[in-house]
Amino acid sequence: MTGLFDALTLRGTTFRNRLWVAPMCQYSCLERDGVPTDWHLVHLGSLARGGAGLVIAEATAVVPEGRISPQDTGIWSDAHAAAWARIATFVRDQGAVPGIQLGHAGRKASTFAPWGADRTGSVPPEEGGWEAVAPSAVAFDGYAVPRALTLDELPAIVQAFADAAVRAVRAGFGLVEIHAAHGYLLHQFLSPLSNRRDDAYGGPLENRARLLLEVVRAVREAVGEELPVFVRFSATDWADDGWHVDETATVAGWAREAGADLFDISTGGLVGGVRIPLGPGYQVPFAEQVGDDADVPVSAVGLITTPEQADAVIRDGRADAVMLGRELLRDPHFPLRAAHALGVDIDYWPPQYVRARPR
Repeated sequence: MTGLFDALTLRGTTFRNRLWVAPMCQYSCLERDGVPTDWHLVHLGSLARGGAGLVIAEATAVVPEGRISPQDTGIWSDAHAAAWARIATFVRDQGAVPGIQLGHAGRKASTFAPWGADRTGSVPPEEGGWEAVAPSAVAFDGYAVPRALTLDELPAIVQAFADAAVRAVRAGFGLVEIHAAHGYLLHQFLSPLSNRRDDAYGGPLENRARLLLEVVRAVREAVGEELPVFVRFSATDWADDGWHVDETATVAGWAREAGADLFDISTGGLVGGVRIPLGPGYQVPFAEQVGDDADVPVSAVGLITTPEQADAVIRDGRADAVMLGRELLRDPHFPLRAAHALGVDIDYWPPQYVRARPR
C-alpha cells in the first residue's frame, strides 16, 4: 500500500516522498521589483532541508501588473530568473524538487500586502499601485473595479505564462504550477460569478475554460515533455451559482489532455464573506472527487497537521500527494519528524543535523 514516504514519478521527475510544500506568498520583495531575496533563499531552502519532496515557490507574477501586491515576486525578465536560479539550485541540492507557481492576480492585483501596511484593499496609483484587469469589470469585495480585458489582449497573457515557464526552466526549476485558484485571473475566467463575458471566453464552461487551456498548452510546449506541469484549482467558490467541484473535474480532464500532469486542489478565494466549514482535512474530499471523476493525479491541502493524518490521505487513496502550508511554517522539519513518527527509515537527514535525529 502506497504511503506518505513512497516516491512518486511524474514524467521525468521523481519526488522522494509525497509530502510537499504548498506555494505561500511572502510579500518580501521590499524593493518592489519582483526580484527574490535572501529571505526567499532561506525560507524555501529551510523547507527543502526539512525533508519535503517538492518545494513550490510562491505565486510568482508573469507580468508586473499580475502581482498581488507591489511586494510580490516576479519572473517576467531574465534578471528575475537569475535571482531565482540560486534558490532553485539550493533546494535541489537538499534533495527536493524545486517548483514555482506562475500566476496573474487579475482583479486581485495591486493590493496592500497583509503585513507591513496599515491598510487593506487596492493600492492607488499615486502610491505605487496600478490598474487591475479581469475578464469583466466586476470588483472583488473592497477592491477597485478592474478593467475588462479585450480579446486582443488575451494572447499576450498566454505568451507571458509561456515565457515565464521558459525562464523557470532556465533557472533550474523542476516543474511549474499554473495558478488557476484563489480568485486570481485564471480562476476569474473559470467562475461565472466573475466572468460576465459574452464572447468566446465567457458563458458556457468550455468558453470560460478556454484561457486556462490555452495557457496549459503554451506552458507544456515551453517546458518540453520531460518536466511536470501542475494546475492549482479552487474546486468550489463556496457560493451559490459559482464555480463548483463538478466543473473542476471536467476542466481538469480537459487540462490533462492539454498537457497538465497533476492537479493541486484547494477551494475558495473568488468572493469574500462566504462561510467555509473549516476543519481537519476539510478540502481533501474535493481533491478525492476531482481525482476520481476526472481520473487524474491530485494533491490535497487544508488543515493537514499530523503525520498520521497526512499518511492516511495517501494510504486511503484519497490523493497522490499532500501539500502543507502553515504547518511547515510552524515546523520546517515536519517531514523529518513525520518519518520518525510513522516508523519510516529515510536516508536524507541533513548530515549537519544527524546528531539530532531521534533514536
